[in-house]
Amino acid sequence: MNNTFSQSDKLNFDELNYLYDKKVTCPVCGANFTVKAIKTSSYRIQGKDSDFFIRYNIINPYFYDVWICNDCGYSAMKVDFDKIKSFQKNLVKSNITPKWRPRTYNVPYNVNTAIERYKLSLLNYFYIESYASKKAMNCLKIAWMFRILEDKDNEQNFLNQALKNFNDAYYNEDFPIYGMDKFTVMYLIGELHRRLGNNEDALIWFSNVITSPMASQKIKNMARDQKDLIKNPNNLKENDFSQSSSNNKKGFFSSLFGK
Repeated sequence: MNNTFSQSDKLNFDELNYLYDKKVTCPVCGANFTVKAIKTSSYRIQGKDSDFFIRYNIINPYFYDVWICNDCGYSAMKVDFDKIKSFQKNLVKSNITPKWRPRTYNVPYNVNTAIERYKLSLLNYFYIESYASKKAMNCLKIAWMFRILEDKDNEQNFLNQALKNFNDAYYNEDFPIYGMDKFTVMYLIGELHRRLGNNEDALIWFSNVITSPMASQKIKNMARDQKDLIKNPNNLKENDFSQSSSNNKKGFFSSLFGK
C-alpha cells in the first residue's frame, strides 16, 4: 500500500484542519444546512492591497464567504445572509428557485469555486433588488479573486462594476457601508478610479478626502499616498498595504459572466 501523499494532498489536508461545519438556517425557505467555516485562529494575513484586498497565507477566508441554500437557491455573502426582507424572499422564490439546481463543491474550496459562488451571490443581489452597496462589495471581491488568478481583464471588468455601484451607494445610501465611513468610501472610489486608469477622477476623490476636516488622519495619509503615486508614475512601487508578491439585466450579466 502506497502511503505517499502528493504535495497537493498535503496542502488540502492542512486546509481541512482549519475548517469546521457551521449550522445555518435559510431565511427564505427555512431549510437547515451546514456551511464550511474557518476557525478564527487560523487566519494568517500576508498583507493588504490599497483597495482593501487582504492577502492570506495557508487558507483564504474569501473562498468561504458565500453561503448557499441548496434547497431554494438563495445565496449571499455571509454578512448579508440573514439580512433579507419579505419582498426579497418572494423574489428569490419567483426568480431563483424555479431555475435552481443543487450544487456540490469539492472541499477545500479554491479560487475558481469562490468565483462561482460569488457570482451566484451577485445574481441573487441583482434579482432581489439589493442595495447598490451589496452589489459593489460583491463585485469588488470577485475582482480580487481574478487578481489572485492574475486575470487582468476580468479583474478590471468587475472593478468597473464595483466602482459604479459604490458611486451609487455613496450618493444614495446611509453610512457606514460594510464598516466603512463616508471618507473611507470616498477613498475607495478614488482608488478604484486609479486602478481603472481614470486618474483625473481619482485625483478629485483623493483631494476631497485630504481636504475633509472630518476624515481620519489614516485615510488622509492613504489618499495622499495614492495621489502622489498618480503624480509620480515613474515610481513603480505602488502604495499598496502589501504588494508582496430585463434588457438591463441581460446586459449587466452578459458583461460580467461572459468570460
